[in-house]
Amino acid sequence: MGQFDGQVVYITGIARGQGRNHAIRFAREGASIIGMDIADRVADHTTYPPASSDDLAETVRLVEEVGGTILARQGDTRDLEFQRQLLADGVEQFGRLDHVIANAGILTWGLTWEMTEEQFTDVIDVNLVGTWKTLKAAIPVMLAAGNGGSIVIVSSCAGIKAMPVQASYSASKFGLRGLAQTAAKELGPEKIRVNTVHPYAVHTAMGLEDTEAIKAFQNWGRHFPSMMDHYPVASVDDLTDAVFYLSTAAAITGSELEIDMGATKV
Repeated sequence: MGQFDGQVVYITGIARGQGRNHAIRFAREGASIIGMDIADRVADHTTYPPASSDDLAETVRLVEEVGGTILARQGDTRDLEFQRQLLADGVEQFGRLDHVIANAGILTWGLTWEMTEEQFTDVIDVNLVGTWKTLKAAIPVMLAAGNGGSIVIVSSCAGIKAMPVQASYSASKFGLRGLAQTAAKELGPEKIRVNTVHPYAVHTAMGLEDTEAIKAFQNWGRHFPSMMDHYPVASVDDLTDAVFYLSTAAAITGSELEIDMGATKV
């Protein structure tokens, strides 16, 4: 028996990294997966390798390899109608929706006054507006199912402790906290819990293969330390553990769970 037998989870940003790991673990525990990822370069100003359609196909293969069922499509969280149709088709196939993991996001670097307009608006549109569209598409489906459930929104430690050269990213991640707090209050009577997780560095392409991140740490390193030099980067399993906990913690809503090696406290 799996922890999520018979349940259905919708995960954005599923092609690799945290999203892929969440999908595999939920599938291993019995859940059916509805997933999406843009699986392409979102913007010219991002400086880490983008996910690809091959990555998305590999996620599907890995989910099926552990015995899971999955409906995954390539698309953009900024496209509300795409998300609505994906969820409608997913519920038709799997019968319900119990959990949402709003994981998709992008990062860019630059001083506040030197960023291009695209560097600011693209990140806000993907991270904040795109997540709002995920909730707008998913919440009515959850309410119609009448099973309660949970929503976990992936924010960042930059949404608790603003970081230099991350104006758009920090603004978007602070915004996700407000979005989650509002939704938690609105959905409490419907037995749907809403929480956020706040990672620091995670062992993903976005976390470790960003060429501009190295420069940022060199120039602004005093703002980026953690308390755990022996464990500088979280694993994707660390994040999935947090998502699993919040997806099952019946007494927790409106919380902000920091997976940050103490970085927000220094």
